[in-house]
Amino acid sequence: MQPTPVILLKEGTDSSQGIPQLVSNINACQVIAEAVRTTLGPRGMDKLMVDARGKATISNDGATILKLLDVVHPAAKTLVDIARSQDAEVGDGTTSVTLLAAEFLRQLKPFVEESLHPQTIIRAFRTATNLAVSKIKEIAVSVKKDDKQEQRQLLEKCAATALNSKLIAGQKEFFSKMVVDAVMSLDELLSLKMIGIKKVQGGALEDSQLVSGVAFKKTFSYAGFEMQPKRYENPKIALLNVELELKAEKDNAEVRVKSVEEYQAIVDAEWNILYDKLEKIYQSGAKVVLSKLPIGDVATQYFADRDLFCAGRVQEEDLKRTMMACGGSIQTSVGALTEDVLGLCEVFEEVQVGGERYNFFKGCPKAKTCTIILRGGAEQFTEETERSLHDAIMIVRRAIKVSWNGRAALPFTPPCIPSGSPKATPPSVATEGGPWNAEILLRSPQNVHV
Repeated sequence: MQPTPVILLKEGTDSSQGIPQLVSNINACQVIAEAVRTTLGPRGMDKLMVDARGKATISNDGATILKLLDVVHPAAKTLVDIARSQDAEVGDGTTSVTLLAAEFLRQLKPFVEESLHPQTIIRAFRTATNLAVSKIKEIAVSVKKDDKQEQRQLLEKCAATALNSKLIAGQKEFFSKMVVDAVMSLDELLSLKMIGIKKVQGGALEDSQLVSGVAFKKTFSYAGFEMQPKRYENPKIALLNVELELKAEKDNAEVRVKSVEEYQAIVDAEWNILYDKLEKIYQSGAKVVLSKLPIGDVATQYFADRDLFCAGRVQEEDLKRTMMACGGSIQTSVGALTEDVLGLCEVFEEVQVGGERYNFFKGCPKAKTCTIILRGGAEQFTEETERSLHDAIMIVRRAIKVSWNGRAALPFTPPCIPSGSPKATPPSVATEGGPWNAEILLRSPQNVHV
């Protein structure tokens, strides 16, 4: 009697295995690689992608393109994960790792079709990996940390190389110096959060500037704001999460009074609560008041009469970066505004940038920080510029961290084979699985549009 089969998978589950499935996985990865192949190199082309909501994105960054693609195939998703991991760890080279991984798979496809065991192929890859790492260590050069000029030149070259294939390649010298200045202004932790990037439409790319401190766009303000001073030296900064305006009654709220005096007492109590908060802020000695919640017209005029600057509805990210740079802490009440909870900076000023006003905090003592203000035309252009600068910043940070160890690896590019010339026989690597050609490294430069 035949035993009853045991069903482990739910009904409708499709399973596939063996050589046909391995070949199918390789073919799916090849399709992903073809989507980003033309974006590689200094002459790489940009992709215009439109999502389901109609938002258009222009980019030649491999991680950005693969992130916007709705990849369904499980094996093809691994290439997307490779690009994301490269973007998170290094910041650049996302297209290169995707194409290199796809080329590896393309080269091993004939061996899979010939029923060579995957473990044998993996051993060959591991041997090739050890040889590649040994070669990288061999060509690594020493970086003199004492020679600041030489170190800066190396960092500028790294940043320019990262920007060479971007949309702003024509201004790579301008932005490479800006990126190096931004990273060198940080402390030893090299926290990426301490570099803010703000976009202002209008103007040319060369109008972009680096602010040594915190900068954010002027928030919504009420009447009386123009009467406030726009520049302070060594001001104390109050960071609040307090609403400084008269609160409106909730829907269907009902207050029953029997006389005009009772109604007037309720109104006076509301005003007294607000003025008590404002008086405590003024007595604390703060000259700049920032709040995540709204600051009403009464409070704005109150601060203007006493030569204080205020800004409400400040974004949480900007408020936290100001706290990390200027010191102090964000307060949820005004009852304990002592010296240790107030921030401090050397100069605060409000500056016109294009058609927008920006608040600048310079000379922040607690942490070294900076802000890059980008100028440009279309929104898609400034967004791609921001992504390009992010890649360059990540590369410079990585170069600084590697240089702390005393050595840095320079990029190694195999020579390109001119079209029409006889193809040289690539060197072979002897492995347990047989000869493994280094044709991949010879084919990679041919994919670059030069």
